[in-house]
Amino acid sequence: MTDQSIEAAKARRFQAAVLSHLDAAYNLARWLMRDEHDAEDIVQEACLRAFRSFDGFRGDDGRPWLLTIVRNACYSWFAAHRPDKLSTPFDEELHGGIDGAEVFGPGGGLDPETALARADELRLVNEALDQLPLGFREVVVLRDLEELSYKEIAAVAAIPIGTVMSRLARGRRLLATHLKERLKEN
Repeated sequence: MTDQSIEAAKARRFQAAVLSHLDAAYNLARWLMRDEHDAEDIVQEACLRAFRSFDGFRGDDGRPWLLTIVRNACYSWFAAHRPDKLSTPFDEELHGGIDGAEVFGPGGGLDPETALARADELRLVNEALDQLPLGFREVVVLRDLEELSYKEIAAVAAIPIGTVMSRLARGRRLLATHLKERLKEN
């Protein structure tokens, strides 16, 4: 085999194992970074890192592997550039707010009242999730939004499974508390 054919085969394997998980990678980066543009940069950097180290990838599910790289890239970026960014509130309007297409769907599937109620509920949940400390938010996002198993989360976050379960339980309790407070305000 020539060097070109080896690289082409690597690129095909990489695309099949990793690139299909870019939405999950971006979702995690967006929630951790709290900034859409930084999240895009992190995902791009993570993909470059993943491709460079793809020869060492062993397994059949590239999703947890890619999410680990994304998470590590986020934490490295924070350490080097903006440790204060961890306490900056997430602005839903700037970072992925709801637009009419998401709410009404193709062909306007929901009536306006239901669509507005759903949009308001989603806004409240996003605001409450944003209030969680990074360690809790990370585990809640990986479990409840990305649907990773406890074992996969433990691998991604480099923490024991017991810590995953503890952070998830505490994160969900904090999330519920924040939601109750927000509902009282409304």
